[in-house]
Amino acid sequence: MAVSEVEAAHRAASDAELVAWVDADDRPLGSLPRAELSRRGLIGRGTFILLFNSAGQLCVHRRTLSKALYPGYWDVAAGGMVLAGESYAESATRELAEELGIAGVELCEHERFFFDQAGNRLWCAVYSAQSDAPLVLQPEEVLEAHFIAPQQALAEAAEKPYCPDSLEALRRYLAG
Repeated sequence: MAVSEVEAAHRAASDAELVAWVDADDRPLGSLPRAELSRRGLIGRGTFILLFNSAGQLCVHRRTLSKALYPGYWDVAAGGMVLAGESYAESATRELAEELGIAGVELCEHERFFFDQAGNRLWCAVYSAQSDAPLVLQPEEVLEAHFIAPQQALAEAAEKPYCPDSLEALRRYLAG
């Protein structure tokens, strides 16, 4: 499946976004374009929002092929990079509304952890939310979404490509 012109334009804009740049202890150092942060192997901030329905099922979605990181992978969390000047909570609220169309819900912060993988070094804030509102998917970022049991998502990750950073967020949430 080819990347559309709209998706390519979205990726270029996303790569140029100014994101929070932090040190290994999550202390702010400034901001850099997202692509430069990744290219230089520097540390950013990210949010992971685990969205549950009232039946306790977790929303999983498939990322578009235009995503710079983990294109076409399944993801157990809405979320993304914290923008320059933005708090973790502001980022989580924005990302949940942008990607899945869910707004006006209470977000509960669970923990922060450091994720360190080549091309993806992040201080991560894990949030959860509950909503039965219809999902409104952001076409530039999300191909499809559905709700499944959290343990089913972990089992599927052994056979399908799932984003490793959000899987770590889910594992930590379930362990907490």
